Amino acid sequence: MIGKAKLLLLIGFFLCSGVAAAEDFHVTHSVTGTFEDVRDNVANAITNQGLVINNVSHIGDMLLRTGRDVGDRSPIFINAEILEFCSSVVSRESMKADPNAIVFCPYGISVYVLPSDPGKVYVSYRKPVAASTPQAKKAMRSLEKLMHDIVQEAIQ
Repeated sequence: MIGKAKLLLLIGFFLCSGVAAAEDFHVTHSVTGTFEDVRDNVANAITNQGLVINNVSHIGDMLLRTGRDVGDRSPIFINAEILEFCSSVVSRESMKADPNAIVFCPYGISVYVLPSDPGKVYVSYRKPVAASTPQAKKAMRSLEKLMHDIVQEAIQ
């Protein structure tokens, strides 16, 4: 009976840990300004790192357009775009340490405005997850620093 109780406690711990981790999957900042200015600041910060934006996903437009098709016309965003880019240095470091790190490429920084808070522009990115080897952990810290530096430059 004690074995089952310990097992249930252990399962409960992992379930609670998973919920906490699921809520901690992104870094988000908000600033006052126009969507266009903040988006341009993010784009400039990316290029200031010597990186090239390879795609801009117009997420807000897509959700508005497809919402009509699924019968939900309520806007999720006033504006929303994701700027996608990559760093050959950070990508090589991370994928050499763990080829599964390919899932992080391309990197994306989201810029969006919510209907409930039209005076704020949000800038967000996915948090790189901790990896299993010391080399992979170091690479994920490099990616985290790159994303952090770009966002900090953009919102200052």
